[in-house]
Amino acid sequence: MNRTPAEARAHWEQTADRMLLAVRPYAAAGHELIHLPGTASHNGAHSDGLEGFARTFLLAGFRLAGAAGADPHDLAGWYAAGLAAGTDPKNPDRWPSFAECNQAKVEAASIALALHETRPWIWDRLDEVVKERILNWLAPMVGNLMPGNNWIWFQGITEAFARTVGGEWRQQDFDRTIALTDGWYAGDGWYSDGLTGAGHRNFDHYNGWAMHLYPLWFCRILGDAAPSGLLDRYRERLRRFLLDQRLLVGANGSPLIQGRSLTYRHAALAPVWTGALFDATPLAPGETRAIATRMLDHFTEHGAVNDAGLLTLGWHRPFRGVLQSYSGPASPYWASKGFIGLALPADHPVWTEESTPLAVEQGDFGQALATPGWLVSGTASDGVVRVVNHGGDHADPARPHADDPSYARFAYSTHTAPETPGDPTVPGGSATADPLDNAVVLLDAAGRASHRRPATRISIDGATAVSRSRAHWLDDATWDVFGGPDTDYTLGPWITVGSVLRGSVEVRAVRVDGDPGTGHVLRIGGWALAVDPRPASEAGPVDGGTARVEGADGLVSLVIGAQGLPNASVVTGADTNALGPASATPVVETEGPVAHGTVHVALVHLGGTDPAALPQVTTRAQGTTLLVDVAWPDGARDTVRLPAPDPENPATYGLWKDQHRA
Repeated sequence: MNRTPAEARAHWEQTADRMLLAVRPYAAAGHELIHLPGTASHNGAHSDGLEGFARTFLLAGFRLAGAAGADPHDLAGWYAAGLAAGTDPKNPDRWPSFAECNQAKVEAASIALALHETRPWIWDRLDEVVKERILNWLAPMVGNLMPGNNWIWFQGITEAFARTVGGEWRQQDFDRTIALTDGWYAGDGWYSDGLTGAGHRNFDHYNGWAMHLYPLWFCRILGDAAPSGLLDRYRERLRRFLLDQRLLVGANGSPLIQGRSLTYRHAALAPVWTGALFDATPLAPGETRAIATRMLDHFTEHGAVNDAGLLTLGWHRPFRGVLQSYSGPASPYWASKGFIGLALPADHPVWTEESTPLAVEQGDFGQALATPGWLVSGTASDGVVRVVNHGGDHADPARPHADDPSYARFAYSTHTAPETPGDPTVPGGSATADPLDNAVVLLDAAGRASHRRPATRISIDGATAVSRSRAHWLDDATWDVFGGPDTDYTLGPWITVGSVLRGSVEVRAVRVDGDPGTGHVLRIGGWALAVDPRPASEAGPVDGGTARVEGADGLVSLVIGAQGLPNASVVTGADTNALGPASATPVVETEGPVAHGTVHVALVHLGGTDPAALPQVTTRAQGTTLLVDVAWPDGARDTVRLPAPDPENPATYGLWKDQHRA
């Protein structure tokens, strides 16, 4: 929808107000807890109620800050009452302490940040007794050894605020938080959300909505008391990240559908707005607002808000397959971070300059993001941004894991979602989810698909990338972002996969090595699409080694077995995809057991139409390395190298070997 700059800000303000007013009927009598309807998280209903208060208070904080306290809905008074009631030790609905509920530490950071942003209208007007109770509630954060990921910043933010208002804080906590953050910085604007197996493997939206946001707000809260040079360091990192982030938004307004906590939705805008607020962005003001407004509209128009005006648990529609065990009814309100732009005054250039086209609308692009290990391609004709993933998989390289579909797939996009059957919030709820879409698997005698995690990156260069993993089958294939249960497993051969990505087409080349055992069928899956419900026989045409699916929105997913993959089929899903209740995935397979030490090639396409022309692929050997030469219709040429595994070289063989499991 086209809006003038003035209309755009009014639209954002009205959206925020509707969201804030919609939750009020679910608040406790004193406003201290907001109990939204739905299934409780594993933290329990009491924690979820605090989450409802804290996350909506953050939205109210940005709304009040940018309006200089103008408050037609008495947001300040409403949340001030909740602050008083929530910290009253005599109140049976008081907030849980950190000792009682670990999740309370997360919510404390939202409360502290909102208190800072609204200080003239809330904190400064609170009774001294209430101020003391709030600081007493925050105080146990001091000296608390936080988990080694973005959680360290919940401590940093709460102690920074406490320091500015006479509360408890500790320099050692600040020093640890800053040092760990520097250690997790992987370069080129990218943070790993903590280390997994001592490596930078955790790349997702937390890079933007946590690892860039909180350090800068830490400096904002402390002001002149922030360590010298720290603000500039964090600004420069965010400025560099936004050069990549601007590429990862589709013309439909969707961010990349990859990683955990996807139900936070437009929280993906946090780094975009934060860059504008801290003068740490390479984006023109009109591009900042264009990205933000397009994303807000995307979710609003695709059912993220229900008839009661509440954000739902899911992506578009309510959908539990993209949740985690910590997801509760109020969890989606971390989307409040997507409203940081409201903290900017109405005369800021992001609210006064005309919008500009998004990066993918300005023309086709292809780029290697070496730090996360991604190849990126955007096509202006359909507005799709694709990422081919040969980088971090959020898995400890020391042991095999079940594949989390949000991290382990070979490709993600702004227009498709991975297949995520089951309910990951329930013990064993995802145990039957075999890797399918954008997966390269070996099928055992029972037809079970192998898993990929952990993967080892071998190379990324230009339009090509290569990684390797050890096929394995787990007795308990329950997946979660933290690796799933420690279970017995069966090891299989090594799978080396190379990708060449240009435009809408990926050339996906595979070699299999190691003990063939009784033999395995090799299967390569393409993009899963939400489709109009139809009989399985009508899911999509299959012609020899080619399988095609047309999505409900007109997108085309195509897989062609270009070498050694003659069998094609379409696999359908029911309530397994965040974008629709019916889905379909094209796949190709070998005729029988896969031949080892040879190349198998599939062409994998996602676009608004069928590809106008396809690349020509030839293969050759150079010693034990297999080479795949790709000649593109426009004259471009690429070569991807698939080296043989070397048991004596962990960098090419893998970081773990046969481990007998009883």
